[in-house]
Amino acid sequence: MTFTRRDFIKHAGIAALPLVAGNTFAQTAEFNMKFGSNLPATHPLNIHAYKMASKIKLETKGRVDIQVFPYNQLGNDTDMLSQLRSGALDFMTLSPLILGSLVPQAQINGVGFAFKDYKQVWAAMDGELGAYVRRQIANTGTIFAFDKIWDNGYREVTNSVRPINKPDDLKGIKLRTPPGPMWVSLFKALGAAPTPLNFAEVYSALQSKVVDGQENPLAIIYTAKLYEVQKYCSMTNHMWDGYWFMGNKKLFEQLPPDLQAIVTRNVAESAIMQRADVRKMNDGLQTDLKAKGMGINETNPDPFREKLRQAGFYSEWKAKFGEEAWSLLEKYTGKLA
Repeated sequence: MTFTRRDFIKHAGIAALPLVAGNTFAQTAEFNMKFGSNLPATHPLNIHAYKMASKIKLETKGRVDIQVFPYNQLGNDTDMLSQLRSGALDFMTLSPLILGSLVPQAQINGVGFAFKDYKQVWAAMDGELGAYVRRQIANTGTIFAFDKIWDNGYREVTNSVRPINKPDDLKGIKLRTPPGPMWVSLFKALGAAPTPLNFAEVYSALQSKVVDGQENPLAIIYTAKLYEVQKYCSMTNHMWDGYWFMGNKKLFEQLPPDLQAIVTRNVAESAIMQRADVRKMNDGLQTDLKAKGMGINETNPDPFREKLRQAGFYSEWKAKFGEEAWSLLEKYTGKLA
């Protein structure tokens, strides 16, 4: 994945800002902390992480210095999660569906075709459902999640066989998915042939026809140049995905309360700004993908939801998540199972 600052500024509509904290304070920081992510430095998540680190350094008068390590510099998601739990890393961002390997309830936001729009997403994730998931994360005893989840976007299906307008169009499509049970379960229920692969393998797998298609938010489809090896992009919005901003509990509690408050407030404020920029960027990318020669089609989610009901997808995941979690999900989405 490559994504230039010019691309981001074009789609997000914001001015370029310094990516590193300034030298306002010459003294050595009292608390040197590390933040890691799996995204390029110029992705909106890291743009706002850099700005957040600068603000925290300024507001704490140089006492807290958070160094940002983008694009798997500290290892992949699994590596960084292990470091976070052990105390080798202070902060990281992670998809709830990947976090599901440690905290199964965390992946509930990824239930297929659950959230109809962003209004439902933010009501749930800033409300009782998000609070429930954060409690489950805290129950690990070693890590915690800040209140505001950051955005990745709705995920769409691309492929080189045909446009996906209805569930039957997925039948027989060999579709790359991330290695996670929710993705495999979802696309099996829809009749596709899910093929879990790490993202680093996706472009070559599509190019060599090892798989027919894949699914990701538009920003990743664009920045990874998947339009070069994919013909169709179907706006399925089959899953909303985000990033929990997480910290090591013991290390964070070593900060005095006033510094904890500054960090916590800036994480929340940065999340809100990052959400707006990601949505703005994703909203503008359909035109760019069309210009690159990709066919774009809208879909009606209702037949997909019905197909999942008939396949027992919702009943299966309701049983896995439990009544409490599922009831909180349906409080915001309406009846699914």
